[in-house]
Amino acid sequence: MKLSRILIASAIGVSFLAFEVQAATEWNVSLWGKRRAFTENVEKLAELVEQKTKGDFKLNISYGGLSKSKENLDGISIGAFEMAQFCSFYHKDKNPTITVTELPFSKNVSLARIAEIYQKVHEHPVVAKDLARWNATLLMPTPLPQYNIVSKTDALSSLDDFNGLRVRGPGGIMGVLSKLGAVKTGVPFSEVRQSMDSGVIDAASFAPHAHLATKTYKVGKWATTNLNLGSANCPVVVNTDALNALSDTNREALLGSVNEAIAFYVDNYDNNTTGAYEKAVTEEGLNKVTFSSEQTTKLNELAESVRNDWVTNNADKFDSQALFDFTAALFAEESKLAMKARDGNTKTK
Repeated sequence: MKLSRILIASAIGVSFLAFEVQAATEWNVSLWGKRRAFTENVEKLAELVEQKTKGDFKLNISYGGLSKSKENLDGISIGAFEMAQFCSFYHKDKNPTITVTELPFSKNVSLARIAEIYQKVHEHPVVAKDLARWNATLLMPTPLPQYNIVSKTDALSSLDDFNGLRVRGPGGIMGVLSKLGAVKTGVPFSEVRQSMDSGVIDAASFAPHAHLATKTYKVGKWATTNLNLGSANCPVVVNTDALNALSDTNREALLGSVNEAIAFYVDNYDNNTTGAYEKAVTEEGLNKVTFSSEQTTKLNELAESVRNDWVTNNADKFDSQALFDFTAALFAEESKLAMKARDGNTKTK
């Protein structure tokens, strides 16, 4: 009887051990705000990973429950969670290299192509070394279309009207607008609408999804249509140690799902989000400000000086010229491809 009890106890212990070995791998993912077009790449990634591993690997997504948005990179560095999203302009001194993608290249590039450009930049040795300081590996871009401005002031009649305008926006865009006298403000994303209502800021420069999320168009009087001074880079990163600790199967499921998650994100953004924003602006009766060719030329001239400033200001930190040239070549290549496509369509017609 005693021997039987020992054998039963041993069997139970082994069964518990087996359960622990077979328990699913779970990662905590730190996002902010609410689920929206901006986070659909992460949501889709979580879905794909769980499907491919039959539930053996799960991504537990938290919206603001793990960290503040501007502290996500710090959380990754200490292993507080395994995956996070952040925007490079939140703390450009912590991740100076990837701010190159936020520079005003003055190219209206498709989301799918932006994703490809960002992925190539993220794989650049200079960028990888920069993020390694935070024990972080860049996993997936969050491609965003060109930012445009919604403002509650009287509509612009000239570029001089930017003088004194208090704008919430990313580095590249604000680098250009500040040369026209605009004032950059650091209002958190969650406080943008309140800040516009109270008069703390006059305008916000966002991609369509963010204007929809903050409902800037509800208080705005005008919106630009062709600012074309770039957008933000808000990548998804993982803790490098956690990535290396994954089983081969789970790592393959994660890395192998990135492109599919991006494709889903791009399709959703192009076919749902952009149209919804344009409809909202029209229905609210905002004045649509479209810059003339002369104004666009002036903005491009200012954009060139901002790009040059970026190279100079970062020269002592890393090979900024090499990284800039690499990135600029990618955008230039896209411009050539777009021109060929337009020429082809013209000949077909």
